[in-house]
Parts: sequence; C-alpha cells; structure tokens
Amino acid sequence: MEKQYDYLIVGAGIFGATFACMAHRQGKRCLVIDKRNHLGGNIYCENIEGINVHKYGAHIFHTSNKKVWDFVNSIVEFNRYTNSPIANYKGKQYNLPFNMNTFYQMWGVLTPAEAQAKIEEQRQEALAKMKADGVTEPRNLEEQAQLLIGKDIYEILIKGYTEKQWGRKCSELPAFIIKRLPVRFVHDNNYFNDRFQGIPIGGFNKLIDGLLEGVETMTGVDFIEERKKSNSQFSILNSQFDKILYTGKLDEYFDYCLGKLEYRTVSFEEEILDMPNFQGNAVMNFTDAEVPYTRIIEHKHFEMFGDDVYKCPKTVISREYSVEWKDGMEPFYSVNDEKNMSLYQQYLGLANQEPNLILGGHLAEYKYYDIAPIIEKVMSLPV
Repeated sequence: MEKQYDYLIVGAGIFGATFACMAHRQGKRCLVIDKRNHLGGNIYCENIEGINVHKYGAHIFHTSNKKVWDFVNSIVEFNRYTNSPIANYKGKQYNLPFNMNTFYQMWGVLTPAEAQAKIEEQRQEALAKMKADGVTEPRNLEEQAQLLIGKDIYEILIKGYTEKQWGRKCSELPAFIIKRLPVRFVHDNNYFNDRFQGIPIGGFNKLIDGLLEGVETMTGVDFIEERKKSNSQFSILNSQFDKILYTGKLDEYFDYCLGKLEYRTVSFEEEILDMPNFQGNAVMNFTDAEVPYTRIIEHKHFEMFGDDVYKCPKTVISREYSVEWKDGMEPFYSVNDEKNMSLYQQYLGLANQEPNLILGGHLAEYKYYDIAPIIEKVMSLPV
C-alpha cells in the first residue's frame, strides 16, 4: 500500500496536537486519532452553564520560557489567571504554597525571622528523633517532610492530603517523592515561580483546536483495538504511515507482554450549584484524612475574576478522589518507584527496536508532565 501520511499520531492530547502542528507547518501530512470521542486529551473542557469545566482535572499553563509562551499565545490569547490554592484543614483555611501568610495562619508569627526560627526548631526536633532511632538519612516521606518543614505543617497541610493522593501511609512512601518543598518567607500566594501563567481565553479547547487547524483528525478510534484487526486501515503492518507517534500506555502498546505498569487515577464528582460563588477560589485542597476527596475545583474562577463571577448565576464544582488505577480506568499518574521504573525500561528497550516508533507524553514516557514542558520538548524535536 502506498504511503498516505508521514505520521500517524496516536492521541490528541497536548503532545500529539503540538507535534501535529509542528509537522503540518513543515508540510508533513498527519493523521491524529484518539480513542475518546473528543480532541484534547486530559486538557479537554466542556462548557456547562457558560463555564469551561476541566473534565479531567484542573490544568494551568505556566512557563518561564518566552519562546513557549509566545508560541501558545500565537495560537490563542491567554488570560491573567494566577494559581493561588487554599488548603482547608478541619474548617480552617491556609494559603499555599507555604509563605508568610501560611506561617501567620499556623503560628501567628509576624516576621520572616520568627517563621524561620519556628521551622528550624521543629526541623531540629525531627532530626533529633531520627538520631535517636539510629538513622541520619530520612527513611520515608514522613521523616523527609518533617526534616524539611517541621511537624506542624507536615501534620496539618501535608500528611492527610498525601496519604489520600497515594493511597498509602506517608511512613510507607519513599522519601524521594518530597525531596524539596517550596517555602517562601514573603507574602506571596502565587503557587508557581514561573514568569508566565494563565488559561487560554475561551478554555483549553481553543488551544487544541488552534494546534490542530488544518490537520486531519479522527475520534472514537482505539489504535490498540484497530491494530488487532487484519483489515484495519491503521495497521502498522502496512506502509500507510511513515512513522507513528504514540502517546498512550507503553505496556499496552506491547500487549502487557512483560507485565503491567502501575498508575494512580482520579475520579470526579461534578455538581452544578444554583449560586454564583461557592468557595471563592479555583482550587481548594482538603488536607485532613477525614474528608475523602483531595480537593474541590470551582471551574469558573479560572476565567472569571472579581465581580464578573457574579454575572454568571451558577457555578460548577468537581470533587476529586485519588484512587488506585484498575483496568478500564483512565491512568493519570505513574508510580515511579524502582519496580515500575525497571519494568518501564524493559518496555523502552522493546520500543527502541522499532525505528519508526516515536514515544511522547506522560503515558508513553511514564512520567509526570506539565503542559509547558511538553510543548517545549515537542518544539525541540526534529520533524
């Protein structure tokens, strides 16, 4: 069969869409397919009651790379949204990331020197406890966190949230998960340190639609299932496609022949409320173990600011529950422990034997990815 496309791109998320955009601009012919019934992957939004609802969890664009920022703004203009999450612990609220506002709410301290002294006092207590146990290096996340930030912040703002997120006790989680914590001795609630930050005006679908303009796309097509059909037009056994960019699960690509990689996933409980403003903020983390969900997202705050919130009479919230991934669920976060990373490397060895296969994205690369680093990586790839 004669080649019809330069690239078959499996997955219409940010990696696949950006790659398709770059290839299309170079005169390459691409076909983008996705097993879901929509484009956009996990950054897909659905408009409900005039609000762009992030259907697969909140996504916020942030970068210090001006080239990346200019590129996405050439596709769609971004707004001024600044991520300033709030932590709720048993009804009391704290600013995130940890900064002078948090330290005042926690201890009533008024100066950076007072906050530094309080944290150092608790750090030394954690260090002394470890020494009493005969160890000098933290053995788990619990010890690592207390060594970084002390007991109070760990127990109120880290412990319950992390255990819900990972489904394991902090004392059973490896220390490397939390090697560093953002601590600021200034009054600054901006979660990110990046120079540029925002949400596409009109929602993330505008970004995906712009990236895929002029590119052939098909939704509702499961590459793995199609590949099993001898007469499938997507079969990698024919010469219809020069190369394949694959953004799905790598173990699934190889039919789990070496075993299954592990993931965490998130389930969402969405609710439309007959009020204009539920929590006054886009992101509210619930850090005590008694609350079963990890956070509530109020979607309108990503794109409506100040009094504009009240021009939209309803609001949409999503409660997020972190659970262990099972077959049939959407995989969200890779479990990058030694066992899984060893298995992934074995699969990568198989992939490297296929010269026309390109891997990209958080599933295929088995790593956590923000949006901007994905775009930055794709921009550097040869097409």
